[in-house]
Amino acid sequence: MLDLTPIPAFTDNYIWALSDGRHCWVVDPGDAEPVEQWLAARGLPLTGILITHHHADHIGGVDALQRNRANLPIYGPQTPKIPQVTQVVSPAAPVSIGPWQLEVLNVPAHTLDHIAYFLPADTEQPGALFCGDTLFAAGCGRLFEGTADQLHQALAQFKALPPATLICCAHEYTLANLAFAKAVEPENPNIDIRITQEQCKRAAGLPTLPSTLALELDTNPFLRTQSPDVIANVSAHSNQSLDEPIATMGALRRWKDNF
Repeated sequence: MLDLTPIPAFTDNYIWALSDGRHCWVVDPGDAEPVEQWLAARGLPLTGILITHHHADHIGGVDALQRNRANLPIYGPQTPKIPQVTQVVSPAAPVSIGPWQLEVLNVPAHTLDHIAYFLPADTEQPGALFCGDTLFAAGCGRLFEGTADQLHQALAQFKALPPATLICCAHEYTLANLAFAKAVEPENPNIDIRITQEQCKRAAGLPTLPSTLALELDTNPFLRTQSPDVIANVSAHSNQSLDEPIATMGALRRWKDNF
């Protein structure tokens, strides 16, 4: 069984550690120091690094972690912006970590090189999605390089995964995202329940992650662009008559950018 642990970094990043008790792989190490401290406290070696996209807060610690670790595999997308990658991955070239195989999803939206890693469920644990900055708890990433159409297609891939899938995203943005979700769907009772639950976690110093896909489907407006209430409220806010998901997604993302 893989233990999935969010290691806090910077002010709101999470570096995900995947450990079987003997080996450890990390996802998106923007900073090396918290990873080194976490490994040392548990007496674990670093076995590999998985990268979702090229932003500095996701790859900034790779060079330091590679130092003094000969032949450490660095998995990631094919892009000149991440020269540290030693093993290019894609939907046709998944990642094997120990006995587990991670499926790779192309999700160009936040950045054009963005990928996600999906660990399928087995008899011991639910599946898990390491989605970088494409999907957040109750939100999604800004469109720095991609389009609303690409974001819609990326999130459609996530929505097709099993509802019990753990959502292991890269930032602690949940409460701010829920405030926006409440503005988009003020009558959605699931959002009110979730706000209370997540506030309690943060008050206790706990991360709000991982989430689950089922919870996101109930409360994340970016996964609910087919909802009549979301369409109506986004239409009213943007002074447009929106009648299809991509246009709704674009208007919703612009609303969030200025929220």
